[in-house]
Amino acid sequence: MFDIQKVREDFPILSRTVYGKPLVYLDNAATTQKPRAVVESIANEYYSVNANVHRGVHFLSQQATEHYEAARETVRKFINARTTNEIVFTRGTTESINLLASSFVESQMKPGEEVIVSNMEHHSNIVPWQVEAAKCGIAIKVIPINDKGELLLDEYEKLFSPKTKLVSIVHVSNVLGTINPVKKMIQIAHAHGVPVLVDGAQSIPHMKVDVQDLDADFLAFSGHKVYGPTGIGVLYGKEDWLDRLPPYQSGGEMIQSVSFEKTVFNELPFKFEAGTPDYVGSVSLARALDYVSALGMDNIFAHEKELTNYAMKRLKEIEGMRIYGESEQKSGVVSFLVGQIHHLDMGTLLDQLGIAVRTGHHCAQPLMIRYGIEGTVRASFGLYNTLAEVDALVDGIKRVMKMF
Repeated sequence: MFDIQKVREDFPILSRTVYGKPLVYLDNAATTQKPRAVVESIANEYYSVNANVHRGVHFLSQQATEHYEAARETVRKFINARTTNEIVFTRGTTESINLLASSFVESQMKPGEEVIVSNMEHHSNIVPWQVEAAKCGIAIKVIPINDKGELLLDEYEKLFSPKTKLVSIVHVSNVLGTINPVKKMIQIAHAHGVPVLVDGAQSIPHMKVDVQDLDADFLAFSGHKVYGPTGIGVLYGKEDWLDRLPPYQSGGEMIQSVSFEKTVFNELPFKFEAGTPDYVGSVSLARALDYVSALGMDNIFAHEKELTNYAMKRLKEIEGMRIYGESEQKSGVVSFLVGQIHHLDMGTLLDQLGIAVRTGHHCAQPLMIRYGIEGTVRASFGLYNTLAEVDALVDGIKRVMKMF
């Protein structure tokens, strides 16, 4: 394990106060705070190396290109992709899924053919498929869940038909914290000859993810959820799949040659990276991945598991507590309601105590409908959170309850 107090010193924002109270930041599923090393890497790139990549013969451009492609290699190693050709830089998970939805449906699907998603998906893994359904006439099938927040795998298998062309599934629910058995789900899909996209936005920051071990065909994640900068993310795709798909956007960088008669697209992964990329963000994302790698993903997972178990135990001591998501395989997310207190009221009053939580539907309205609620309060943990902060959350909830 790592020294939690020493780690917290790497995150200057954790030492600030809110409304005169010490900040207790429990909104890590929305975005994580950034270690000093990541912020410094952003400044260093702009102050020392800033130049457009892949396009210049001068020294700065060559150096910036080296840093950018070294960042791609860092990502490759982090998720154990086979080659850097399989690592496409995007603006985040949402753009990665939109890219795949557009390119895959356009080239691989016909009207009436089907994509399978689940009842616990984030809107970013629902709406892009609905957009394609409206444009191209594809159909969407939904895997149901039980009351504990677990996917019903028997029902999942029944959804497959000759019309099924893709499964797009979240690895870890941003509301329930459920860790889905994606390796088994991929095996089932592959037995039907169907590729799988894994939404790794909530798994990459918290556990070791090996795309070759999972045998995932595609995986998407965001930098800002894994202690990196905003506006940068990754789409991983098996090389043979990416070769088959057309570009999502067009313009500079993604071409080999252009004439008014014909355009020849660039090789992988540049075919999917139109325009000037966020080369600074890519380098800073790599720095964030180096940071969590140095701590050890298994250590991070164990630490957050301890926090989650402790939080579940303490929260259940509170009268009127309702927790949504009680799977045996659970990540560091706890969503709850208390009595008849509205989630917005609870979140607003906790904020006055310096405790930052999320309230609302968490971009998962179909899941809220499944449970017959409008929203929840969500506490989500990161590698720098402590047991004392869990206690502060519990004490804060009890204090709010007294007001009602």
